[in-house]
Amino acid sequence: MLKLYRYLNPFTAMVVGVLVFVFLQTLGDLYLPALMSDIINDGVMQGDTDKIMQLGGLMLLVAGGGAICAIFASFLSSKTAVGLGTILRSKVFSRVESYSLNEFDKMGAATLITRTTNDINQIQMVTVMIMRMMISAPMMAIGGIIMALRQDKTLTLVLAVAIPVLACVIVLISSRMIPLFRLVQVKIDKINLVLREKLTGIRVIRAFNTVAREMRRFDEANADLTNNYIKVNRIMAFMMPAIMLVMNLTSLSVLWFGGIRISNGSMDLGALAAFTQYAMQIMFSMVMLAMMFIMVPRAQAAAVRINIVLETVPEITDAEETKDSFTAKGYVEFKDVTFSYHGAEKPALRNISFLARPGEVTAIIGSTGSGKSTLINLIPRFYDVDSGRILIDGVDVREMSQEILRSKIGFVPQQAVLFSGSITDNIKFGNAKATDEEVKHAAEVAQAAEFISNMDGGFNHVIAQGGTNVSGGQKQRLAIARALVRKPEVYILDDSFSALDFKTDARLRAALKKETTEATVIIVAQRVGTVMDADRIIVLDEGRIAGMGTHSELLGTCGVYREIVSSQLSEEEIA
Repeated sequence: MLKLYRYLNPFTAMVVGVLVFVFLQTLGDLYLPALMSDIINDGVMQGDTDKIMQLGGLMLLVAGGGAICAIFASFLSSKTAVGLGTILRSKVFSRVESYSLNEFDKMGAATLITRTTNDINQIQMVTVMIMRMMISAPMMAIGGIIMALRQDKTLTLVLAVAIPVLACVIVLISSRMIPLFRLVQVKIDKINLVLREKLTGIRVIRAFNTVAREMRRFDEANADLTNNYIKVNRIMAFMMPAIMLVMNLTSLSVLWFGGIRISNGSMDLGALAAFTQYAMQIMFSMVMLAMMFIMVPRAQAAAVRINIVLETVPEITDAEETKDSFTAKGYVEFKDVTFSYHGAEKPALRNISFLARPGEVTAIIGSTGSGKSTLINLIPRFYDVDSGRILIDGVDVREMSQEILRSKIGFVPQQAVLFSGSITDNIKFGNAKATDEEVKHAAEVAQAAEFISNMDGGFNHVIAQGGTNVSGGQKQRLAIARALVRKPEVYILDDSFSALDFKTDARLRAALKKETTEATVIIVAQRVGTVMDADRIIVLDEGRIAGMGTHSELLGTCGVYREIVSSQLSEEEIA
């Protein structure tokens, strides 16, 4: 957890302020019983009203000053903790944004959300407690012992017995609670995972009528978390009575033995009253430390999880010296590329070589699992190749900055993703500086203008989160418009016509061809009709290139392509 506190540098002045105010408050709390002793001995016992008023006024002044110090300490500690949480959330989000897809695959979205929210909240809460309790409790305990010794050394033997007994009770209870607190974070991860899957997959769940099963699954995760909390609360329920029993017995012992000493003339009444207060302060400081020892391990578990996120180095990073000058524009070349996913028994792609030029349409086709999407995910460097090279404009993608690389690409993923906001906002996601005319033109080319005009508000129509209020085909066309408004050198369309009817598909490809005369277009498709007119068709089969050429050339030279064509077209259409 100390690693995370290095981010407190901007709040050094506030931390110092908390220390000062806590110190002053603690001094006041320690001074008050001594004043009370003087009032009893010098005022009440002697009937000196002036002395009582003088010392009483001083007590009010000290108590008021302590209250003010407590308010300022609480304000500064809360502000510091919230500031630390803000910095941590920003750091975690920035680190997660830099992850390659491999890191996302390893961790998962559910645990990343938990670490960014619940875990950081744990750090915030414990930070406040540390600055308020972990500083004041030792000061209060040590100061209380010193002041108690000043009042009566013999009576402190009661504390010599009570403090170890209280410490044993706290250690025994804490040893049972700490492992349970560590489990809480794992249980929260699980419930977040189940909840996220349920919410994102609600349509599938309802379509297959598995609502009851998913409810049972959530209830199991919820019950698991609840049972863990119940175990913790049962121990907590035993903790407070046990601690209060020790404290009350200590108070009773102090009064019992103190009364005996007063009757013997070895101690006065004011000293006993002050000693009782100091004994309670010492006991309460022990309780505060106990709470810290219980809460800190839970926060430590959260801190470890946050540190894992912050210390995970992305596999894909920019080279120390990047090449950002290019002799060509829009050229994409694969040179003997081989790639494997982590843990895979065999490569997903093997010995892939081809060149895609500006002004040409390069289509990639193949059976499911042949490596089509994997191939195009290598171009924007979502993954790095195992061997071989991928060149953009003559430069290896690993030698140019990711920002420059991706600025050259207009990417339309297989699963079109839209964001909450207006249609204009979604299209401008590809180019924030695009004018309204450019947005409309991109929508027209993507064959989206017609359905947009029929919506309430037109381009100002609000898209729901995830694009749930538009159809699959409309999503794809808006995603294509988003890529078009970017005006990139390379267009990558990953099966982006699958939800379109044949008529719209044909119109879109024709409009796209006119719009991208100076750009390189790479299309992944399942339908032969989508790729027939491409300048170059690459046929993938089990991660290898089974054939490359035009439609007519491949019909005569590539058996895999002929099988795909014959499965989709009739003999008359093939001829």
